[in-house]
Amino acid sequence: MEASGTSNMKFVMNGCLIIGTMDGANVEIAEEIGEENMFIFGALVDEIGELRRQIFSGEKTFIGKRLQRVFDAILSGTFGDVSIVHPIIQSFIDGRDYYLVTADFNSYIKAQNKVDEAYRDQKLWNKMSITGVAKSAKFSSDRTISEYCESIWKAERVAIPTPNMKERVRSFSNIYSARK
Repeated sequence: MEASGTSNMKFVMNGCLIIGTMDGANVEIAEEIGEENMFIFGALVDEIGELRRQIFSGEKTFIGKRLQRVFDAILSGTFGDVSIVHPIIQSFIDGRDYYLVTADFNSYIKAQNKVDEAYRDQKLWNKMSITGVAKSAKFSSDRTISEYCESIWKAERVAIPTPNMKERVRSFSNIYSARK
């Protein structure tokens, strides 16, 4: 399941800093630009199975006081209609948190605090941003399309013919002017 990985690659190429879990494309991004140039939070891939087991069995809950206050504020209607979000929050409370939102919450808050600190240090923020851009060439569409053609689509390169300059080249402008 691809949530935002390709977008994150493009964001990094354009100077954005990434806050995210260490899965999917974020693993590849970190390999290229370095984890020190990202804000990583949450469970690692090898921890997910055990965390899900603990949550689904009721052995463990990650809904602490802070997250419960967030749920209470949402469910009280502070942010508007709760009819859509109520079942989602209830599923977290009932231990059906497949995506480990509750397990990652405290780690996310810590990562967001690091984002705030880095943003206040413009020299650090700019260094992280420029480093991300400089090291993200792997994510260019040229390389990606070439790799997809080769390994996924199994498409072979096709030579693009070079026009013979002695032959007349028809274009919109010369067709239009010929009608006058």
